[in-house]
Amino acid sequence: MQMLGFETRTEASLATLTNDVVKSSAIEGEILNPDEVRSSIARHLGMNAAGLPRAGRDVDGIVEIMLDATQHYDKPLTEDRLLGWHAALFPTGRSGMKKIRVGAWRTGDADPMEVVSGPYGREKVHFVAPKGERLGDEMSLFLGWFNKAEGIDPVIKAGVAHLWFVTIHPFEDGNGRIARAIADLALARADACRERFYSMSAQIEAEKKDYYSELESQQRGDVDITAWLLWFLACLDRALVAADETLSRVLSKARLWEEINKGPINDRQRVVIKRLTDGFEGHLTTSKYAKLAKCSEDTALRDIQPLVERGILIRNPGAGRSTSYRLAGPDELRS
Repeated sequence: MQMLGFETRTEASLATLTNDVVKSSAIEGEILNPDEVRSSIARHLGMNAAGLPRAGRDVDGIVEIMLDATQHYDKPLTEDRLLGWHAALFPTGRSGMKKIRVGAWRTGDADPMEVVSGPYGREKVHFVAPKGERLGDEMSLFLGWFNKAEGIDPVIKAGVAHLWFVTIHPFEDGNGRIARAIADLALARADACRERFYSMSAQIEAEKKDYYSELESQQRGDVDITAWLLWFLACLDRALVAADETLSRVLSKARLWEEINKGPINDRQRVVIKRLTDGFEGHLTTSKYAKLAKCSEDTALRDIQPLVERGILIRNPGAGRSTSYRLAGPDELRS
């Protein structure tokens, strides 16, 4: 990645962070709009977010957590920092319709705290967390260990921290997402790098059934966590392999823009092409172009025609109202 240009590296990191935030929430059954997530990350990092929707406060909250964890990995993980993360995760003070304690450890009123997965009404209980009265001492031990500069391998530390935090389950909700942010912070320390090019959360989401099975198995066993660490490291390995796919898409996008920038292109065309390369669903039509570029359909058609002539857009079969277009693939671009 260091051999690539700044813009390509930035795009790869943006794509990875977007995937990380979306998938970490999906593990908990919360579906986020990828465009809003990408928009929020881009704006927080001072990148161009033209054509992307403005993110809601709930999306901004989880983005702020992930960026704080990865961009400031070298700062200590403190109680105040964790409470701030939790407050950002639940800006309304509610989890769905339920009012929860926000920015504070849970109390004995929430006991027994059951760790569950599955849809509402058919939840599966994996284990019961420690009682609320123990959380102050338990979190002091955890944070002291996490911030201590000891000889343990930092990647192993990420796996231990993930399991330990989930086991304590100090909040009424959001523990899984914060546990994965803590693991990402530890992995960023291991890499000594603020840029992200692989997503552990995306891989965990793809293996969600095994993830919960491993957590449950560990809680029902003894204090030997070797089996969990072996799974965590194997999952990390698969996440690194999957990163090749993200990089391939980013390089294809860079190749496309290299071709586009060989000729003139106006601001409307640039906004629309950027949306097409950022996971636009379906094919492009003049009416869709007009909405994206905020122009008339006549103007949209005039913008589309030179892009077709240059081979950047390819016209799909069909005519009349069925006329649609798609972006050219890497092998279809004209040199």
